[in-house]
Amino acid sequence: MNGYRVALLYNLKYNVSVGPDAPPDALAEYDSTETVQALEDALVAGGHQVIPLEADETLPHTVRQAAPDICFNIAEGLRGDARESQVPALLEMLGIPYTGSKVLAHALSLDKAAAKRIWRDAGLPTASFQLFCRGDEPLDGQLAFPLFVKPVHEGTGMGINGHSVVYDEDALRRQVYWVIKTYHQPALVESYLPGREFTVGLIGNSLAPGEERSEDGRPTVLGSSLYDEQGFHLFPALEIDASVGAGQGLYNAASKSYDPGADGAPLYLCPADIPEALETEMRRLAWLAFEAIGALDLGRVDFRLGTDGSPYLLEINTLPGLNPTVSDICIMAKAEGMRYTDLINEILYLAVERYAREHRAAEVQADEGNGRKRVSQDLALPTWTMVLAEGMR
Repeated sequence: MNGYRVALLYNLKYNVSVGPDAPPDALAEYDSTETVQALEDALVAGGHQVIPLEADETLPHTVRQAAPDICFNIAEGLRGDARESQVPALLEMLGIPYTGSKVLAHALSLDKAAAKRIWRDAGLPTASFQLFCRGDEPLDGQLAFPLFVKPVHEGTGMGINGHSVVYDEDALRRQVYWVIKTYHQPALVESYLPGREFTVGLIGNSLAPGEERSEDGRPTVLGSSLYDEQGFHLFPALEIDASVGAGQGLYNAASKSYDPGADGAPLYLCPADIPEALETEMRRLAWLAFEAIGALDLGRVDFRLGTDGSPYLLEINTLPGLNPTVSDICIMAKAEGMRYTDLINEILYLAVERYAREHRAAEVQADEGNGRKRVSQDLALPTWTMVLAEGMR
């Protein structure tokens, strides 16, 4: 199969401007040139033509000018409480396929309280919580100290420091007010989970009941046997021991800034030394949490054990880091024996397959309702989608 014309969309740290009152970890989520270059190299090694594009205010023009078959999206977005949804929303409007989750799933992922409400309603285990928008709200009577305080719309451990675990009302109010003032957003307050911390990465997309992946025609580097009957591949659990390193017991932006094995880094243990039953349960919960918010292609789900020894969902990252050295999902893939180049191209092909399936479903619908009319005329599907679908036949 011929390679694709891939627009690689990103936000580099040194191209993102922040205001004078921005917190010191304001740029923690944005990518480095090393990450972008590694992704470009991996996609080129997969036989694709790569067009790197900064996902700034010029993107509506530059992406149309590039006319890609598909975009590989790692753009964090520039501002706002759902910034990770900005690029997907633009690409949806333009009708250009892209990797990863769509608009709503990214917005839910970045809004930790919204994701936790969905999980709670779905019967999935997550710590009790309360959102503080002003800071003076009465504490929910069902919450008991110690509690954990963090910004509701940040990732990469931003806003987590030595004062995040609070043991009384005064400390709670101080940390809540600090989060609101420093990050200009509500503070999420959760029951503190004292146990070990883990993360589980996954790739794949849900299959309909009875649907099977076929080896024939699927342009994958790893093969459909990689995936379970639901359509997913779960990586081995990664344990993060932040009792050592700069985090001083907390897996925050400071601890994540160190390469694994360097002085100041936490310990990364993969596969985690845990009972098989715990590994199986976290993989099950990771898949269910991913599905509950409608995520696609790839993701990473974080856990912490409670006093009862059971795993509880902390948060989900639908736009996980893809630096080959330091990113959690890449550490998990490497521990399993999966090459970085294969991981990146597999993510691309998962999106290709997903768009092709959508196209074929639309063709069936058009055929059933309107005879054998051309689907491009009936449903105004973008040229890009038809190109991908033809490549999948």
